[in-house]
Order: sequence, then C-alpha cells, then structure tokens
Amino acid sequence: MKKIIFAFLALGVAAFAAGALEGEVEKQPLNISAIIMFLVFVSGTLGITYWAAKRTKTAKDFYTAGGGITGLQNGLAIAGDYMSAASFLGISGLVYAAGYDGLIYSIGFLVGWPVILFLVSERLRNLGKYTFADVAAYRLKQGPIRTLAAFGSIATVILYLIAQMVGSGKLIQLLFGLPYSWAVVLVGALMVLYVTFGGMLATTWVQIIKAVLLLSGATFMALAVMLQFGFSPEALFAKAVEVHANGEAIMAPGGLVSDPVSAISLGIALMFGTAGLPHILMRFFTVADAKEARKSVFFATGFIGYFYILTFIIGFGAIVMVLNHPEYLDLAKQAIEGGSPILGGNNMAAIHLSHAVGGNFFLGFISAVAFATILAVVSGLTLAGASAISHDLYASVFMKGKIDEQREMKVSKIATLLLGIIAIILGIAFEKQNIAFMVGLAFAIAASANFPVLFLSMFWKKLTTRGAVIGGSLGLLTAVVLVVLGPIVWGQIINGDAAAAIFPYKYPALFSVTVAFIGIWFFSVTDKSDDAKKEIEAFDAQDVRSQTGIGAEGAVSH
Repeated sequence: MKKIIFAFLALGVAAFAAGALEGEVEKQPLNISAIIMFLVFVSGTLGITYWAAKRTKTAKDFYTAGGGITGLQNGLAIAGDYMSAASFLGISGLVYAAGYDGLIYSIGFLVGWPVILFLVSERLRNLGKYTFADVAAYRLKQGPIRTLAAFGSIATVILYLIAQMVGSGKLIQLLFGLPYSWAVVLVGALMVLYVTFGGMLATTWVQIIKAVLLLSGATFMALAVMLQFGFSPEALFAKAVEVHANGEAIMAPGGLVSDPVSAISLGIALMFGTAGLPHILMRFFTVADAKEARKSVFFATGFIGYFYILTFIIGFGAIVMVLNHPEYLDLAKQAIEGGSPILGGNNMAAIHLSHAVGGNFFLGFISAVAFATILAVVSGLTLAGASAISHDLYASVFMKGKIDEQREMKVSKIATLLLGIIAIILGIAFEKQNIAFMVGLAFAIAASANFPVLFLSMFWKKLTTRGAVIGGSLGLLTAVVLVVLGPIVWGQIINGDAAAAIFPYKYPALFSVTVAFIGIWFFSVTDKSDDAKKEIEAFDAQDVRSQTGIGAEGAVSH
C-alpha cells in the first residue's frame, strides 16, 4: 500500500510538471500556491487511506466504516458529500449571473433535509444494513426490488460522476495548466485508490476534511465581502444593483425559472431527489444507531444551511468586487445559458472572488478546496455504485446471499475499478458536451425511482413487489424519456434550438414522480396474489423494527 501511494504521489508531481511545461492551457498563469496546496491535500488524504486500509477488514468496515462514526462526524461527512462543486461554484455563479433567483437552488437542495430528518433517517438506519435497497427489499421479493434499486443507484451515480469528472477536468485544466485528459485520469485514479483501499472509513474522513476546509474558506470570503460594506446586506445589494448589467432585475424573481410548472418540478427534483441519492442514504449506516442517524441529519442540515447562506453572499460579492476589478471585466460579458452547473466563466466567479479578497495565496487555497470538493463527492458516489453492484446485485440477486464477506468485498473492489474506468472514459468523451442535463437527470431518477419505492416501503402497508417494480420502473423510464425529449437534449444538443423540444420543460420530476407514485399505488392495490398478501401482513413486523431496531433481519424470505 505504501509503495502504491508513494508511486502515485510521484506520478502526480510528474503530471503537474508535464502540464506546466506543455502549457496547453494559457488563460491562467501557473499558480504555485494552488499546486502546493493540492499536493498537500492529496498527500494527506492518501495517508488517511493508508491508515484506513489497515482498519478495513470486513464487509461492514468497507461499506459502513464498522458503524463507528459519530453523529457529528457523519453530519460533517454528509455535508462534505453534499456540498459539491455544483453547490460551491455553481450556485455562487448563478447568483453572480442572475442575482436573487440563484437562491432557488440553495433552498431546493436544503429543503430535502427535513424529509430525511423526520421521515427517513431513523427507519432507514433500523431496517438497513449497507444500502437503501436493504430497506426496500425488507419485506418484498429480494431479486426484483434489489435489481430495480441497483439500476436506479447505478444510473444516478454514473450521471452524477460524469458531471463531476468533467467539472474537475476543466477546473484543473484552467487553474493548473494540466491537459484535460490527464486531469480526468488523475481524479479517477485518486477516487479508485480512496475507495478500493480505504473503503467508507477513508471516504468519510476525506469528506470531513473537505467540509471543514470548504466551510472555512467560504466563511472567510463572505466575511471579507461583508467587511467591505460595514456588514450591511442592504449596502451590498444596492452596490450590486448599481454595477450589474441587469440592474434591479437581479433582485426580482423569474430570472432562472419563469413558470410555475418548472418551479414546482425543480423543487420536487431537488427535495425528493436528495432523499433518494444512494451515496447520501448510504451514510446513515455508518453510525451506531437511529439516535446517531438523527444527529447526523441535524448537524448536516446546520452545516449545509450555513454554507448556502455563504454562497449567496459570495455570489453578490462577486458581482460587486469582480465586476469592478479590471482583470475580470470579461466575466461580465459571459452568458450563463447552456452552461454546466460547474463550468463556464460565470461559475468561476467564486474562484476569481477569492483572488480579489485574498490574493494568490487564498486563490490557491480555494482552488485546491474546489478540487477537494469534487474528489470527495466522486469517492462517495463510487462507493455507493460499487456497493449496489457487489451487495445488491452480485451477493443478493445472483448468489442469493450464499457468499462470504471476503468475496463480496473483492467484487466491490473490482466494481470500484470498473466504475473508475467508466467515469474516466465518459469524462473524457463528454469534455465538449453540454452536461447540464446530467445533474438534473440524476436528481430526477433519484426522485422518481429511488425515493417513491424507499418511502412507500417504509410507510405504506399495501405496497407489493409488483407495484414497487412496475411503478418504480415507470418513474425511471419517464424521467429519462422526458429529459431526452426536453429543451436541453432534444432542443439544444440535437436540434440546436431549445424551442424544437418535444417536451417543453427542463425539469421532468413533477411528471415522473407522479407517474411513479400512481404506478406503485395502482399495481399494488390490484395485486391479489398470495405473495402480495404475505408482504402486506409482514408490514407490522417491519414497522416495529423500523421504529425500535428490534426484530428479525428480514420480514419475508423470498
């Protein structure tokens, strides 16, 4: 393990040196501070991976860090998992470009947490073992339910991974001068190392460190901005209105989402999608009991809510301080339309603001933190995808539970390597593509396929396997089809004109989630089979365990 880590560090130094010499990206001068901080972060996290590898012996260690993470630690790790580059760079960039309306994403992301806190976290921890499919399949047929949950998880993970890989590649290419393909390979290799050798324990501490660094950096930026205006929000907003090209329009709604259907659909995707993201749900199995699971969500909600307040200040601060800075005047001319949530000039506003308030050193720090943000998120995503393949599909569906832990862990590590290779290949393939729809589709699938099945399996007595499989499949299929027929894919990507779209809305969740819930309800209540009767009768035993943690490991054996 030591040799692998030292070899990888040497490769990283050589890669940066090569990128600097080749000078393939000449828009940004080489930032020595950023490179040094990046290497310090990578060295530290690889050291953590080495430490975690010695403590990862069983499947429980690999998937859930042995259940030994505290509520505070897990809350920080969840925040680290959730505060992605799309949040840090994307939301501050949306506020910078569109003003007040950029806050709709902050609110949408945040309101999903009360759903998890009050409805899901305790029951999820009591019923599950490694993945949310354990919960959905508790009293239903293992094969069909786990297959559906695994495909929903893998689809969400891959879509999310592509967006993160493209974002990381572009970020490193812009800041460090490293060729795009090298940057993507570097991220993919680090991701595979963290997950393969350190499992959930290494991933958790990478996320914790990243969360602390990101919160610290964002706090400093926000304080530096507010200090310029005597800590008066009114003075900040007044100056922003004065210098922004759109004037007072930046304080009015309608800049990003202009019709009620899109607003409701976006809100549903962000809220229910959060409660269906496999890498977030998986974190609740890392704590000892339901009490610690509730604490996790409590702390995570606080950290994430605080962070989104900071991104709002950072976005308006960028309007004032970046637009008034001669070095960044070209940013004022760049449009947000058609950009990825984590790419484009506007979405680098936070990076440029860091230079304006803290010079090259702080720019280097924030650049390294932005990279750490992506790296932590892709590690969590990869672990969730690998667990879906090894635990849900291989161990539970193909082998029907007749497999030892060591073999399951081996399959999981092979799955991690395969996911890493797929992420690298797709990240390179999508370099020049508009990937904005991928994040939206990932949330739509999580909201339409994962959340309805998980939620109803815990709270609706009459749910049957037939209803869950057909309804969940319909939700997943509807989300994918409507995104393909929508303004981004069918309109902009295929026909070059958003108006050519067959489906007029960017966000399909209102329709796909409705289809999923109706499908699950209809095909459950019309299921009169003997298996359905057993599954309904088993709900009471499941309900007791979900609330107390006491009971059989599985209510029904299929």
